[in-house]
Amino acid sequence: MSNKDAFLESITKGYTFKGEHFRLGCAMLDGEVVKGADVYLPLKTMNRHGLIAGATGTGKTKTLQVIAEGLSDASVPVLLMDIKGDLSGIAAAGTDNPKIQERYQKIGGTWSPAAYPAELLTLSEEKGVRLRATVSEFGPILLSKILELNDTQAGVVAMLFKYCDDNKLPLLDLKDFKKVLQYASDEGKADLEKDYGKISTTSTGTILRKVIELEQQGAALFFGEKSFEVDDLMRISDDGRGMISILRVSDIQDRPKLFSTFMLSLLAELYATMPEEGDLDKPKLVMFIDEAHLIFNEASDALLKQIDTIIKLIRSKGVGIFFCTQNPMDVPASVLGQLGLKVQHALRAFTANDRKTIKQTAENYPLSDFYKTDELLTQIGIGEALITCLDEKGIPTPLAATMLVSPRSRMDVLTDAEIETLVNNSKLVKKYSETIDNESAYEILTAKLQEAADKTAATTTAKTAKPKEEKSVLDQVLDSSVAKQAGRTAASIITRSLLGALGLGGRSSKKSSWF
Repeated sequence: MSNKDAFLESITKGYTFKGEHFRLGCAMLDGEVVKGADVYLPLKTMNRHGLIAGATGTGKTKTLQVIAEGLSDASVPVLLMDIKGDLSGIAAAGTDNPKIQERYQKIGGTWSPAAYPAELLTLSEEKGVRLRATVSEFGPILLSKILELNDTQAGVVAMLFKYCDDNKLPLLDLKDFKKVLQYASDEGKADLEKDYGKISTTSTGTILRKVIELEQQGAALFFGEKSFEVDDLMRISDDGRGMISILRVSDIQDRPKLFSTFMLSLLAELYATMPEEGDLDKPKLVMFIDEAHLIFNEASDALLKQIDTIIKLIRSKGVGIFFCTQNPMDVPASVLGQLGLKVQHALRAFTANDRKTIKQTAENYPLSDFYKTDELLTQIGIGEALITCLDEKGIPTPLAATMLVSPRSRMDVLTDAEIETLVNNSKLVKKYSETIDNESAYEILTAKLQEAADKTAATTTAKTAKPKEEKSVLDQVLDSSVAKQAGRTAASIITRSLLGALGLGGRSSKKSSWF
């Protein structure tokens, strides 16, 4: 058997699946496409998470787009974190060109344009479905993590949440939480300490400063009502395809705390609300985080630990999470070890550190009789990648250098007019567009303090306005100037008489006599 025939047999055997699957490309050997060596992805193991990595300009985002299209065609909902702002084109049909035709002549099959059902989501003032969550839903543990509080401060937050629960003070937005912090530090301190323990003013002051820091990154837009329901991420379009939700976060790249806040909330909500499913034939939701290095480089330790935990546990909920980044070493080893699908585009070897990274990356892939992986990583072209995934038994498939299929949707962004049309036709925009400000802790405590202030003011006014009692005739006489002068004169005479009797009279040498 020739080397080519052995390679074809290895790829065909490794990438043949019984359950639903979709085509990702065609495998290559010695730089040439081997016809018939098709590389497929099985839907059954798409909840085992994955990685799409490679240097800038090697085609990572388009690979992400291809996988999202394949999932949507299989009725699997998708959530895309669009950090660069270049994924909105998935909602419009692509345009044929000679390069696409040339690619399909090599890999076989046909290409046809298609627009995909998409929903634009936003955490900021951009157009789209506004994502929000209440402070109460976020909870004291996650809030303490995102604020990076120590154990003492986290204990204060937990106590304040308990106080609000006991006293029916809803914590909906950040101004509610700030008001409770201020109340606990001042007017309500004695009341809280009586039932919940001593509160350090230093701790509440530190927590308040951290909340203000979070506000300055735009978190006030995120906390509030109406809360976004995660079920709305798992919709199927009218034509049976999975809805692709595109979260536009291009304007919050420099605000890691806001993105961390959203990620913690979303992952926790998904894990808390979705039932255990075990091994499904296909996932219920797949999430893609583009430019994931921005998260791992800037995110708090709390987010990193939470992602690590969620990656290990959320698979059984039927959710897959895929990271798209430039360098596979950007992903922490604890997370990298949990990723079943790996799509590795070309890496660049310009420095000694680059060569070290390439060697480490090669060691993360299955051994191959057909490739020198470390060398191949610098030689594959744009739209080509090294691929391995898990088969339906959970066993890694053979490493395949693959020429990928082209996206069927537009490989560019939507125009402003197209975005406007998409938003105007959205049912979810109408559902979540209105900002609701129900009565909550801020209003209740403000009213309580105002009521107390009004009572104090009324009491003070009553005291100052109390009428004086009318004086008796005797009092009036005694208070008169004549009576007062007479009193002073009598007192003076008595005093002098007493001093004289004691021999302590004045210095006058004149003697007075009654005769």
